[in-house]
Amino acid sequence: MGKPTAGSATPLSDRFDLDTVIRGLAGDLEALRAGRISVEDARVRAELAKQIMNGVRLVVNAQKFLEERARRLPAQITGNGGDA
Repeated sequence: MGKPTAGSATPLSDRFDLDTVIRGLAGDLEALRAGRISVEDARVRAELAKQIMNGVRLVVNAQKFLEERARRLPAQITGNGGDA
């Protein structure tokens, strides 16, 4: 499976791999509670996840903005226009 193109309609969860981000945050919380990572490490990882989520929010807002203002273009008429 290739990378999505700019016009592709892949779900945001796939494009940003949100499942992995969420599982990573849950794993970080468990690691913090178990003492395997420091509080500072947990803060940095949470900040990175926050930035990813901010990016997702921006994409969702941009899509919504564009969809609300989109105009349906008339179908292009093809055929011989007499310029043969």
